[in-house]
Amino acid sequence: RSLMQIRYLDGPRLRRALLAACDYAQGQRAELNRINVFPVPDGDTGTNLALTLQAIADHVRPAAHQEVSLVAYQAAEGAVLGARGNCGMMLSHFLLGFAEGLESHARVGTTEFGLALTAGSDKLQAALERPVEGTILTVMRDSAAAVRRSGATDFVPLVTAMVSEARRSLASTPDLLPVLKKAGVVDAGAKGFVSLLEGVLLFVRGDLPSGVPAPNGQAAAEAVARPAYPTDEEHFRFCTEALVRGNELPTQEAVRDALRDIGDSLIVIRAGDVLKVHVHTDEPKRVFDYLREVGTLVTHKAEDMHVQQATVERAAAGHVQLARRPVSVVTDSACDLSEEVIRAHGIHVAPMSLVEGDRTYRDGIDISAEDFHERLRAQGALPTTSQPSPQTFLDTFARALEEGEAVVGVMVGSTLSGTLRSAEAAASRSGQGHVHLVDSLGASLLEGLLVLKAVELAELGWAPEDIVREVRRVRAQSGLLFTVETLDRLLASGRVGRGQAMVGRFLDLKPILGLKPDGSVVAFGKARGSRRARSVLLDVLRRQIPAEAKRVRFGIVQVGAPRVADAIAAELRAAYGEDIEILTAPATPVIATHLGIGAWGVAYMVED
Repeated sequence: RSLMQIRYLDGPRLRRALLAACDYAQGQRAELNRINVFPVPDGDTGTNLALTLQAIADHVRPAAHQEVSLVAYQAAEGAVLGARGNCGMMLSHFLLGFAEGLESHARVGTTEFGLALTAGSDKLQAALERPVEGTILTVMRDSAAAVRRSGATDFVPLVTAMVSEARRSLASTPDLLPVLKKAGVVDAGAKGFVSLLEGVLLFVRGDLPSGVPAPNGQAAAEAVARPAYPTDEEHFRFCTEALVRGNELPTQEAVRDALRDIGDSLIVIRAGDVLKVHVHTDEPKRVFDYLREVGTLVTHKAEDMHVQQATVERAAAGHVQLARRPVSVVTDSACDLSEEVIRAHGIHVAPMSLVEGDRTYRDGIDISAEDFHERLRAQGALPTTSQPSPQTFLDTFARALEEGEAVVGVMVGSTLSGTLRSAEAAASRSGQGHVHLVDSLGASLLEGLLVLKAVELAELGWAPEDIVREVRRVRAQSGLLFTVETLDRLLASGRVGRGQAMVGRFLDLKPILGLKPDGSVVAFGKARGSRRARSVLLDVLRRQIPAEAKRVRFGIVQVGAPRVADAIAAELRAAYGEDIEILTAPATPVIATHLGIGAWGVAYMVED
């Protein structure tokens, strides 16, 4: 059939092409996990690439830019913030270079497009400490070269030539990398990139079907014809990743110099006020300690690759779906963890709902915390909230079980919500005891800290029963304190009486509230005025934390009061040390609607 010619690429066209390509390429996930043998045969390349592509798509989807350069930068930003694993980091570098190659362009023709692709592969080449041929790097460079050689002025034949060369280059990867030839596979990261280009080609030709299937007819649910995995374990144990923010971050080269001798597979991305690091090492704490010195450590994780490799080998031996780790972690949106933390650790979140008139919003999906805070400030009506349905949990557990052999779910306290009961109903139907649930006996960042504890233990290869036991032990010595600016929202939700609210308003009284060990709300006292409330709450906090505690993590949550959160963080560091870990977050809508503007709280988790 005849095809419409495409002579230029602008912002809307790039956006649509990226969304279609990301959607298509994510269907390759199971196959990429199956053939993943380099740099480590840990069966997670497909998962990491899929999560990176999802981050790109989520970042690009709301874009309304007409300029191709701005859409390219949004894609690159999404990739950097959401990059997972070696492959995701390399794709991020490529997209950064691609965006830089399109700088200031409103739209481009095929020549400028080819130059931008070359800029992307060159940036990746320069960023790698020890570039290895036969990987995604090779295919990116060969694809860009094919575009430059093409001479086509129409994007349809140009992309056709690019994909043809990418497939040829992919087929040659075993000849360049002996570990691939030994295993009888092509490079997984390179194959993922080719799948991305194939999605672009199908899009420009108008052949991309709805309900995109797994590419090349691969069954997405199970692994077949398993490769011969290398028997030698990776020399270094932990796949270590971190995201740092700061206004005076060191250069990319300076970070590479500082971490060069700590491991291998080192990739560093510096983009504006963001620094992303990936390295395989036996000393993840040294990496995190260094990064805390140069900026604010937003997310960090260390996955045990030896455990991952053993999981892959068990799955392959049984010809079952490849799991990337023994345990996946699920929670609900009341945990108040940031999107950056959720993406970094691959946490699965079941959203709660807000009902406002005849409209229903999924918490954190259809409405962000910041947007809701502004609406809360302006409106008088109180939205109602509802827990995730059993079906929502069934769907969430199913996605989590695609990545792990079992699931640990840490849920908002059962005395505060019926969410745990809904999750239990779903777990009883989801399959053979693979889902293990924990009552956090809390909410907000108390729940979030416990979720983070669970996922960190999962990354270290702990069994689900042991994770549940440890999370319950830690919860028994942890807590949450909070205060509100006015009692209006607590009155509207029925949590205080009208008389209490009237007296509180008249005397400017701020209650100091917390959670009992059973998760129910208790009053620790009250203070007159906001400044005094801060002092009283921090005094209560000091009494709650054992003096001998050495390992304490904190979380600060606020409703439209970021400056208060900054001040509290400074006081916590002064009291407990500059190197303590503090999570900060705006309260999710389902929490904010019950507390009101100006509310804030401090969660603490004692890990000793």
